[in-house]
Amino acid sequence: MIEIANSGYEVLLTGLLAAFIAQVIKFFIFTIKSQKVNFKIFTTTGGMPSSHSAGVMGLSTSVGLISGFDSLIFAVALGFSLVTMYDAAGVRRAAGKTAACLNRMMEDFYKHDVQAIGGKLKELLGHTPFEVIMGAIFGVVFAIYFHEFLLGHLF
Repeated sequence: MIEIANSGYEVLLTGLLAAFIAQVIKFFIFTIKSQKVNFKIFTTTGGMPSSHSAGVMGLSTSVGLISGFDSLIFAVALGFSLVTMYDAAGVRRAAGKTAACLNRMMEDFYKHDVQAIGGKLKELLGHTPFEVIMGAIFGVVFAIYFHEFLLGHLF
């Protein structure tokens, strides 16, 4: 039997599960807001909450819970998480805004026949700072609860 608690398996599972559950939450939020079911939400970037932020902060928190929040490995994990979240809210969001602008320009230029140039560019690439923060909070909370669950302190 593989021991998951307090191991690298716990860290990996925490990051993956936090990201996956955030995608599920994103699906339900989209479905409720738009009143449409769209399974493509499971494979898209952007939206509320940020699954990237949830995953990396879940992973970092798990490392901190196991190795200590003053450990070198936690510092590395947290640094990785901060770069990922900055990218989601900064660079990828700017790329999405640029794609939206280019799509509008191409619609005007090609008289609304965007398929003539291969279709629209994907616009929803990044996250608002709020979506990133909510994803990060979810990741931290999930990591704490998952750690306690594995140790048998919950349920």
